[in-house]
Amino acid sequence: MTEINNLKSVIESLLFASEKPLPLNRIKDVIGACSEPLQGKLGESDSISPADIKKCVDELNSAYKSNGHSFAINEVAGGFQIRTLPEFHPYLKKLYERRNEGILSNAALETLSIVAYKQPINRAEIDSIRGVDSSAIVRGLMEKKLIRITGRAEVLGRPLLYGTSNNFLELLGLSSIKDLPKIEEVK
Repeated sequence: MTEINNLKSVIESLLFASEKPLPLNRIKDVIGACSEPLQGKLGESDSISPADIKKCVDELNSAYKSNGHSFAINEVAGGFQIRTLPEFHPYLKKLYERRNEGILSNAALETLSIVAYKQPINRAEIDSIRGVDSSAIVRGLMEKKLIRITGRAEVLGRPLLYGTSNNFLELLGLSSIKDLPKIEEVK
């Protein structure tokens, strides 16, 4: 096995074992800390750059595609993660159809959308937009780790500000909040 294939295997194993998306720098740090078998065999610099890792990810994805695999490495929530291709989602949905703890009510989806598009936002602003008290829904979204406290507003009473979490980005398969469709596109 050539050293570049060994590097691809190491990256693949890290992504396979990780429950969360791994940022390029985290992959680099892990490989750098444990790269004894790779040292001296990577070329002149003897260190792995984020560009080297990205190149390996691209090559792995090409191999997965050409071999007809049901998964690919996707860039989500600021990192990389092995994910099933969209055409296989109906099968996975059927497999996990009884797991409904992740299902959100219409009110929770509405609140989550408001937080996603208006963040940072305080609860009073959410209540004002929705026209009803949202405290229980905000608490539920925090328990599901879809939203998080991002700070405090610089107004009287210094209310908590809310924003989406990396779990939200991961769930939607987004690299960043900037990847959300524009409000005009959704209407």
